[in-house]
Amino acid sequence: MAFGWIDEQARLRRSAGLVRTLRPRPADSPLLDLASNDYLGLARHPEVTEGAARAARTWGGGATGSRLVTGTTELHAELERELADFCGFEAALVFSSGYAANLAAVTALAPHGSLIVSDAGNHASLIDGCRLARATTQVVAHADPDSVRKALDTWEGGPAVAVSDTVFSVDGDAAPLAALAEVCRRHGAGLVVDDAHGLGVLGSGGRGAPHAAGLAGADDVVVTLTLSKSLGSQGGAVLGPARVIDHLVNAARTFIFDTGLAPAAAGAALAALTLLRREPERAARAREVAGELHARLTAAGLEAVRPDAAVVSVRAPSPEGALRWAADCRSAGLAVGCFRPPSVPDGISRLRLTARADLTQGQIERAVRVIGETRP
Repeated sequence: MAFGWIDEQARLRRSAGLVRTLRPRPADSPLLDLASNDYLGLARHPEVTEGAARAARTWGGGATGSRLVTGTTELHAELERELADFCGFEAALVFSSGYAANLAAVTALAPHGSLIVSDAGNHASLIDGCRLARATTQVVAHADPDSVRKALDTWEGGPAVAVSDTVFSVDGDAAPLAALAEVCRRHGAGLVVDDAHGLGVLGSGGRGAPHAAGLAGADDVVVTLTLSKSLGSQGGAVLGPARVIDHLVNAARTFIFDTGLAPAAAGAALAALTLLRREPERAARAREVAGELHARLTAAGLEAVRPDAAVVSVRAPSPEGALRWAADCRSAGLAVGCFRPPSVPDGISRLRLTARADLTQGQIERAVRVIGETRP
């Protein structure tokens, strides 16, 4: 029977406690939200929602075509200029998602005959980019520049590029970007980093992890990012030297063949970026909240990973235990993320908390209390 094998896959997921379900949320959810990626609390900010509405009224509900046909508006071009300027890079290119941006950067910058050195903890979109690229991929130890060096030392082929998250989405730990860049430069290799969880949180005024590491504007560094986390919108972008961006326009399939980012999303992201320029203290506040959550959780006897940005990870005893813990938190009025295999590379299930910049002291205390009272 066609697709009959799916039933066996479903049975295996159920037995392992790994079934995933969609849970539509209402517009006015009463839950305290520590599950989303709205790090700066901008998704519902009046200026951001008005930016989306104004763009939709001006440009319509959709981009109407691929970026190379009708999908590039003056709004897209303005957003690209502002992103590049804010993060300190020569040029930027906006995509319909951060996932599409990562696929574009990795596949277009790793042609046949080249080497990709990929961190073992990388996001699925980077992993998929490696799988789709025509290059040889070597996966190396997590956040270990020496492993990258060894991989590059033994490469005798053509071009090479190292690929890494700047802040890893599971535990919230940061990559050693300066050391990675130094290793790549000694070998003439490029460095592609995904700053999805760094933009808006790290660097001066939230300009991102590459900016904080002194890599902004480097001619051998390419940065991908998403507009759906700190900027409270949707979409993605690649930042880097103008010649790299021009190459992506001509070679990246997820740019050439995908409909452009909806104007409303571009308008929202542009409004959020304007707001972040005006209120740079939001970035520091997100880091402050993350530090306080970690301190309070560990003081309560929970195993929480020290955050480098705005992700706070709390270890759970098992996939089933993590699922039950998250459900009990929800019943107590708190939404938390629940990460289980295969989303976690080490097989250890976790609760994942978002340290939003707009959380009050009372909300922080309430979250810690609920997590502690519902622990398995």
